[in-house]
Amino acid sequence: MDPVAALLAEARRIETPCGEGRMVWHAWGQGAPMALFHGGVGSWRHWLRTIPAWKGSRHLLVPDLPGLGESDLPPEPAAIETVAAVVAKGLLSQLGPNEQVDLVGFSFGSTVGAHVALIIGDRARSLTLIGAGGLVPAKTPMILEKVRGKTGDELREAHRTNLGLMMIADPAGIDDLALDLQDWNSRHSRLDTRAYVAAGALRRALERLRVPVDAIWGERDQLAYWGLPERVAALRALQPDARVTILPGVGHWIAYEDPAALDTVLHDYLDNPRPSPGVA
Repeated sequence: MDPVAALLAEARRIETPCGEGRMVWHAWGQGAPMALFHGGVGSWRHWLRTIPAWKGSRHLLVPDLPGLGESDLPPEPAAIETVAAVVAKGLLSQLGPNEQVDLVGFSFGSTVGAHVALIIGDRARSLTLIGAGGLVPAKTPMILEKVRGKTGDELREAHRTNLGLMMIADPAGIDDLALDLQDWNSRHSRLDTRAYVAAGALRRALERLRVPVDAIWGERDQLAYWGLPERVAALRALQPDARVTILPGVGHWIAYEDPAALDTVLHDYLDNPRPSPGVA
């Protein structure tokens, strides 16, 4: 059975307001809540290989972020705070009274997660950043293969090129499933997330956050090619107690390329929580 269809068959679909439209969530399992926020040009499918390892022990809340996947565009004004407010309201509506949630964000989802944590305050138990960008200025723009107007094998090869440039380090890991996911995600992407990240939104949130923050990067993270050490240093300047793990041999999309390694680190972080830094 198609792995996307198999997970959807087990999921509970939830819709929450998003401007004049809806935000789509999928939920699995019972237990302590854990929210997974996907990356730019993405959807809940970015977590396809993470969900099976956690749905038996956690209440997983996995949305399509506003303007991506099946979710409608966020309302005006066009700002990360607007997006985060939609996500935070939808998230809180699915939590019990005073229930806390662990937030896990991948790439653009790290920026969303940080701003959601600001909004929900002590309802956030922790924030884990995976492949986070926006901590240091980009030195060189990444030029991707254009996919608009392409079809068939030409489109497939453009997706393969782009996955190699920005997502998956080992070319052998760019399999048919990865190409299918990239194609679906790109077709359903209507929000240009790059401007939110480039505007320093993650740094602004981390300067104010009083929730435990930890981070994970792939050693070969393509989006950190201008300096992974600089990213780590920038994070620790803002969050001195942050735990940081660099996973060897993998690229940006760790949840697809090496889900077992990611799960191991996440379990270590979430099963051994750090105390809150407290209120400033």
